[in-house]
Amino acid sequence: MLRPYLVDTHCHLGDAAFDADRDAVLARARAAGVTHVVVIGESLAGSERAAALTRGTSGLSASAGVHPHEARQWSDTARERVRELLAAPAMVAVGETGLDYHYMHAPREIQRNAFAAQLELATELGKPVIVHAREADADMAAMLLSLPRPPAVVLHSFSSGDGVWDAGLAIHAYFSFSGMITFKNWTLQPRLRECPADRLLLETDAPYLAPVPHRGRRNEPGFVRDVAARAAELRGETVESLVQQTTANARRCFGSRIDSTL
Repeated sequence: MLRPYLVDTHCHLGDAAFDADRDAVLARARAAGVTHVVVIGESLAGSERAAALTRGTSGLSASAGVHPHEARQWSDTARERVRELLAAPAMVAVGETGLDYHYMHAPREIQRNAFAAQLELATELGKPVIVHAREADADMAAMLLSLPRPPAVVLHSFSSGDGVWDAGLAIHAYFSFSGMITFKNWTLQPRLRECPADRLLLETDAPYLAPVPHRGRRNEPGFVRDVAARAAELRGETVESLVQQTTANARRCFGSRIDSTL
């Protein structure tokens, strides 16, 4: 049994997939040794839900931002609302933001503008920024490397190519790995092994990307222990030492709020 200090650094706990049994999901997370969950805001409405979940609930912190799929939402009004949400102590990061040229729910220029604005906001507020990157490696790398004073950057559910990897190393980003590392067709094992120990984070991205042996089911934060077990195996470490390191990294990245427990 893992000691109870696992952190799920990326969970869409406000998603409707959890509406029927959210309390039971968190109870199972506690039983799996998870003490803290970072709840992700991916839209204005999602950020409001994430913020609401943290109120009066220990062991939860949250982010506020606009995902590239929702980049058309970004405006001066949206910026001010995100800024207001981020003033609460439980709101620990900007995002999820970034670039996604796979689905192209918003034109590239609109995505880049929204991403640049949220990078600027994170720098202004002194908060980390949670970054989604899919099939946008050249623009993502260029934008990260162009930051004069980069905030703490979390490259979430890392699956990018060499350009983003090298840019992340150059700006001392955190690399967060999800249940994808348990999939048979996952090919980035060298990146997980090469990731500097002090830059490694673990996440579920629940309700998406359920790890083996839960493929085909709704993902949930308790399954981060399966991600930890596979990461330790691939890195040739004990689960205990990897969990200690990644929890320390989460605390360094997101702040002392991570010490609050479910």
